Amino acid sequence: MKAPLSWIKEYVDLPPDATTEQITDRLTDLGLKLEAIHSAAEGITGPLVIGRVLTMAAEPQKNGKTINWCTVDVGAANGTGEPQGIVCGAHNFQPGDLVVVVLPGGVLPGGFEISARKTYGHVSAGMICSARELGLGDDHEGIMVLPAEVGMPGEDAFDVLGLREEVIEFEINPDRAYALSLRGIAREAALAFDAPYRDPALRETPEPNADGYPVLVDDPVGCPVFVARTVIGFDPAAPTPAWMVERITQTGMRPISLAVDITNYVMLETGRPIHGYDLDKLRGAIRVRRAVEGERMTTLDSAERVLSPEDLVVTDDTGIIGLGGVMGGETTEMSATTTSMLIEAAHWDAVSMFRTGKRHKITSEAGKRNERGVDPTICEAAADRVVELLVQLGGGTAEPGVTVVGTPPEQPSIGMSADLPARVSGIDIDADTVVANLLAIGAAVDVEGDGAEGVTVTPPPWRPDVTDPFDLVEEVVRIVGYDQVPSVLPREAAGRGLTRPQKLRRRIGRTLAGAGCVEVVSFPFVGDATFDALGLPADDVLRRTVPLANPLSAEEPAYTTTLLPGVLKAAGRNIGRGAPGVALFETGTVAFPVDRGPAPIYGVDRRPDDADLQKLFEALPRQPQHLAVVLAGERERAGWWGQGRAAEWSDAVGLVRRLAAELGVTVDVGRANRMPWHPGRCAAFAIGELELGHAGELHPRVCAQFGLPQRSAALEIDLDLLMAQAPVVVPGPSFSSFPLAKEDVALVVADDIPATAVEAALRAGAGELLESVRLFDVYTGEQIGEGRKSLAFALRFRAPDRTLTEAETSAARDAAVARAAELVGAVQR
Repeated sequence: MKAPLSWIKEYVDLPPDATTEQITDRLTDLGLKLEAIHSAAEGITGPLVIGRVLTMAAEPQKNGKTINWCTVDVGAANGTGEPQGIVCGAHNFQPGDLVVVVLPGGVLPGGFEISARKTYGHVSAGMICSARELGLGDDHEGIMVLPAEVGMPGEDAFDVLGLREEVIEFEINPDRAYALSLRGIAREAALAFDAPYRDPALRETPEPNADGYPVLVDDPVGCPVFVARTVIGFDPAAPTPAWMVERITQTGMRPISLAVDITNYVMLETGRPIHGYDLDKLRGAIRVRRAVEGERMTTLDSAERVLSPEDLVVTDDTGIIGLGGVMGGETTEMSATTTSMLIEAAHWDAVSMFRTGKRHKITSEAGKRNERGVDPTICEAAADRVVELLVQLGGGTAEPGVTVVGTPPEQPSIGMSADLPARVSGIDIDADTVVANLLAIGAAVDVEGDGAEGVTVTPPPWRPDVTDPFDLVEEVVRIVGYDQVPSVLPREAAGRGLTRPQKLRRRIGRTLAGAGCVEVVSFPFVGDATFDALGLPADDVLRRTVPLANPLSAEEPAYTTTLLPGVLKAAGRNIGRGAPGVALFETGTVAFPVDRGPAPIYGVDRRPDDADLQKLFEALPRQPQHLAVVLAGERERAGWWGQGRAAEWSDAVGLVRRLAAELGVTVDVGRANRMPWHPGRCAAFAIGELELGHAGELHPRVCAQFGLPQRSAALEIDLDLLMAQAPVVVPGPSFSSFPLAKEDVALVVADDIPATAVEAALRAGAGELLESVRLFDVYTGEQIGEGRKSLAFALRFRAPDRTLTEAETSAARDAAVARAAELVGAVQR
């Protein structure tokens, strides 16, 4: 919200020595955060003057564009008094109009220097300016046409446009809709400096009578108040006065016509959106109702809209003429020929307005205020203010009829203990200060006894966001000052530190980082398209998801059951941007439905008891923590030191083994056939009878779907299971100073027997002297026979207390081979 400082000062007597910085600092303390202080003249230098267009000749160009060759009277500002020749591409003006001209030597915002230069066959000596070029707004539909009474050609335009005015831009939180008006901002300024305040909405209004335009409201909940006033004899050619143009422009809006500008001005002034209808286009009584499914209307933006039964609409005998509180209809729009108009000032249900605007993707200044909640008690005052300006500035006549349907909804009272602000904030705030501050924001306060017992507060009608005692606490404390809240460091619990799961997760993170992996965080939401990209069959358990009640995207409406999609997408983005290789990991929760029905919803008036909490916990989905890793592209870079290599399935399998070893957990490895991994190149990990996860080479189709190189690898495991099996104390490695005995064996087995099964058999047979066993070669060929393979293992033996003899080493090796022959049918080569 942009607010000119002079406009604020019209409603509040600020201290004469208060600087703009002091004003904005105090308002920021009160919750109106300063976004920027604008000086419209900033970035503009040189001669900026009023000019009168004398002639303009349209000249079509070869590129299809038509330019206007204009002569403009700029008085004596150009040093000669002769008309200035200027080329202009806009078409929204005509001879006789007053415009803003920057002459050669001037500079516009952005460092745009103006000089006399030849263009389109003419020497253009200056520029006729638009609001955007002057930094006054976003209007790109044409240059600024000034009211006729602003001044004479050649006069300085800085003061005419208010370019020397300071404009404060505030960031307004959604719950403070009252501050989307000068009325609200000035009220806060008065509160900040304890200064006298003049409410622009406080005015005498005529009593409603039977002569007003007929209005029927079928939905008093959606539209509690509807005020209608009529003005006739309005001069549609009457110009908007310069002071109003200046203020509307300074707030970031675009002047359009006097009638529209007046409704916008009053909205900015009071915060109450106003809508005007061309009275001559109305037929019969106005009715407010809900739309019928499938009804259509064309709004002011010329878009045809299909309505929902939840939409509030304004109708007459011809049909729908407006989306209540959001946007008017095209059929009754005020135009350049409108001489009679009906002024509507209505209060609309904020939730309904928000849903309608969201449903139809309509964003407007009126909708932005209505959907946040507007003061329902000022509809009559706002309508009367619009009528007053239409009469004063447009020569209209206010008809005596006044229509007021409905009454403003009452604000519910809130009970609060007088010491609650002190207890919540930690500031010493007595009961008198609490009452005084609540009265200062416009609330009605009923004090019980001497005030120590409590207070009953009725919030002001412009504060629909104040609904409970803690909202009142916020109001009291923000006036006292958040800077008065004492700084108290929390007391550290002695001897606790990190929990065991936190320590284990950090150990896992350090291990992955040591392996060259980088952590990523992705959105945990998926849809059917994601599972299709992973190649999951229709009956896969991962497709049973927990749906979201309000998803961010209709394409991803459920909480994920696997972390792989997010990591695969991140890897694909990096590879697509030229990364030679990536190693990414993510830890996070996944969710699996429990089919126990929806969670109960309890009130906030009490703490749920143990039975209530148990029902809540039972309804929660199962949410284990998983780890996913993707390895794609180069795993080792090539260089002068030798050849590099690409990531492969063994890297993913090795990472699981490394993590298990780091936590002191023994995992079993077996074959698996599961998407999104390549058939035959997928390993399944288990801890006893419990499935830990999978690792291996990704399926080629999955690599193509996510933009990854072929043979990329990935893993996903259940971290909760892995950490639950980790011993409290991981035993450290033991060392022996005696020599190592080396033995190598080559065993022939059936090709469907995993190497891990052979390795386990060797370990079982070798006994305690075996220090390590490592597979170093796999061979298949004619010498072995079809359907068989040769696995070569390096066995390393060592005793902790002696040097092993050759006989001991040979006996241990033979025992290992014999056990492999017994368990997996291995034959030594």
